[in-house]
Amino acid sequence: MNWPVIVVIVVAVFMVAAMAIKIVAEYERGVIFRLGRLIGAKGPGLFFIIPFVDRMVKVDLRVVTLDVPSQDIITKDNVTVRVNAVVYFRVVDPESAVVKILDHVRATSQISQTTLRNVLGQSELDELLTEREKLNQMLQGIIDEHTDPWGVKVSTVEIKEVELAETMRRSMAAQAEAERERRAKIIHADGEFQASERLAQAGAVIAREPVTLQLRYLQTLTEIATEKNSTLIFPLPIDLITMFMNRGASTQPGKEPTK
Repeated sequence: MNWPVIVVIVVAVFMVAAMAIKIVAEYERGVIFRLGRLIGAKGPGLFFIIPFVDRMVKVDLRVVTLDVPSQDIITKDNVTVRVNAVVYFRVVDPESAVVKILDHVRATSQISQTTLRNVLGQSELDELLTEREKLNQMLQGIIDEHTDPWGVKVSTVEIKEVELAETMRRSMAAQAEAERERRAKIIHADGEFQASERLAQAGAVIAREPVTLQLRYLQTLTEIATEKNSTLIFPLPIDLITMFMNRGASTQPGKEPTK
């Protein structure tokens, strides 16, 4: 028995079997080509291919997080900013991702950079700072439209950072400070206006009922009396003395009370 020949045959059989048996994970698909022609995608799990005839390309179906490098952008109102973003996408059609594009990750990165410059270049700085959610949705729609023929689905695009020049940051800080001062002055003016209205109403009440002024005078005396002062000099209204004199005169005998 020629043992070396048997060993070679056994090894060859195991090698062919290993080449024929393919296993792909749950998050992967195996795109099969037979003599260069697309057969289809298989998986997950175990399946067989024809050695030396079939060729398999694995495609990952998990979500890919892609960082878009910082891009120098001139906004619509001629302000230069540096903006970076992050893109989340995944392969939904493994056959198209292999047949229609050479490297779908690199292609998605390039189209994301181009779209970021184009979209943000048509926006003003205030819109870029305050309406970021709207711009994110716009970017996601445009990038997804470009990657759809490749079997790639872009789920989310988020603008991460907007870097401004130092002079622009100082200008924006000065503008914000001026805006806060303007609001403070408006609030103070509104308070003064409301206080003047209340004082005018109080003056009208006092004009109709002079006794309210005397009650206010007595209340002020009570408040001053709580202070620990050795000497108090406080003017006494003539109207208050007249009121007591009239009341005393009305109680004298032989005189009728004044009306």
